Amino acid sequence: MRITRFRAAALALVSLSVLATAGCARRGNRADTPYVARDVGTLYSAAKLRLDRHDYKLAAALFDEVERQHPYSIWARRAQLMGAFSYYLDRDYTNAIQSAQRFLSVHPGNRDAPYAYYLVALSYYEQINDVTRDQKISQQALDALGELMRRYPNTRYAADARLKVDLVRDHLAGKEMEIGRFYEDRGQWLAASMRFRAVVDQYDTTTHAPEALMRLTETYLALGVHDEAKKSAAVLGVNYPGSKWYERAYKLIQEHPPSTVAADTGPLLPQTPATDRKRRKR
Repeated sequence: MRITRFRAAALALVSLSVLATAGCARRGNRADTPYVARDVGTLYSAAKLRLDRHDYKLAAALFDEVERQHPYSIWARRAQLMGAFSYYLDRDYTNAIQSAQRFLSVHPGNRDAPYAYYLVALSYYEQINDVTRDQKISQQALDALGELMRRYPNTRYAADARLKVDLVRDHLAGKEMEIGRFYEDRGQWLAASMRFRAVVDQYDTTTHAPEALMRLTETYLALGVHDEAKKSAAVLGVNYPGSKWYERAYKLIQEHPPSTVAADTGPLLPQTPATDRKRRKR
């Protein structure tokens, strides 16, 4: 009897030490939530309550506990996605992305998969930095938004993604313009022209396209390739005839005539802004 009682006590101590160790391990990664065995309903309700109270960090940890303690429950899938959502609300975008991607790897065909892709895209989108900083995260956001639209084009999430894609593209174009102006200010005309050309070729529908064409006109004139400068100004005049950028480009071309012009070469530029306005009045 004594031996049996001794073994039972020893096993109880071992069990307690294992639980304590598991709790400590989880405290390092799961918002200091010790492991306490609870039924799935209690855990999920506690997580939802914390979410409703805007305690997003603890809500995320509790949703993770649902998945950890009851991985085969029908609530585990829902908790996985709710955990990603809680991390997103807590601005813990790294864990939000990881949780949503884990959900997609386990449940790729689930009806909530579009929302998981949307959470991934939003988590990248919210981290976009000012154009003066590295834009790797902007490209990741653009890729994630594109993946969402490709997979689920008819969802409401894809509709919002299309709007965000335009904003991200404008942001990336702004970065190219920032670098181009940096080179231009230092007289590095070729490097500057390559950045402005990238905006014209890759981001021609953004708000930066008119300025990029004007800057191309400037840099081409500085490089001595007058014909290319004239072509850039012509494209600017055709697409943005009333803009301040076209007026500046037109003025630059007038102030820097080519040293030699072929006799059979007709004018590439449209009419001056003033002449265009007169014609429209008629």
